[in-house]
Amino acid sequence: MRFTPQMRALDWLVSKPIAHRGLHNENKGRVENSASAFEKAIAKGFSMECDLQLTADGQAVVFHDDEVDRVLDGKGKVKSLTVKQIQKMKFRGGKDRVQTLQELLEQVDGRETIVIEIKSLWDDDMTLTRHVLEVLAQYKGPFAIMSFDENILTCAAELQPNIVRGITADRVTDPYYNMLPVSRRIAMQSLEHLPRSKPHFISYYFHDLPFQPVGEIRQRGFPIITWTIRSDAEARLARRYSDQITFENYKPA
Repeated sequence: MRFTPQMRALDWLVSKPIAHRGLHNENKGRVENSASAFEKAIAKGFSMECDLQLTADGQAVVFHDDEVDRVLDGKGKVKSLTVKQIQKMKFRGGKDRVQTLQELLEQVDGRETIVIEIKSLWDDDMTLTRHVLEVLAQYKGPFAIMSFDENILTCAAELQPNIVRGITADRVTDPYYNMLPVSRRIAMQSLEHLPRSKPHFISYYFHDLPFQPVGEIRQRGFPIITWTIRSDAEARLARRYSDQITFENYKPA
């Protein structure tokens, strides 16, 4: 590991493997992004990653998808449902209920690092970002925020310049990105937005590495996290190009 000033400042962020959406195991009733998955990560001494979506009543809930049906016994878009409605829905295969960000912070209570991904609907609505920053302002434990959406990071940099933030990124080749203008996709791929989004670290898709722009940023001393690692073989390769891994469905060595 390189001991640059940036790395020393963020050694707490990259000191431990990061459990993707908590240490989940659906076969054992620990669903992704659930209280049980986060508690297991803490018990095993791992940092943890989670996702946030905005509800109809303006709250941040710990949830990955735009719609609820993949992991909950219900239907609908998260943004069209209130916290109360979502929390009445049961996880498929688990006994937890969806948490708000505030509830997650109360659960973790500074015991481990939380890496918080703010999900985007790519509509430049910063309601979720502003709410998340307000909630986190009262939290004393170690955390960082990140997002695929460079505009979310730019907003965070303007409102809370001292908050630790990272860009989640890949080479922008997935058909998912076809909703975005070509010019924006090119800018995202080349990381042209860094002067305004001002990330302190990058969380990059493992299978898209090595990639010259990311390598150059790492050479400048900024931490690189990779996602999502599912075996020791992948972890060994990922650590050639990064300073920590985000993992799931296996136990890092």
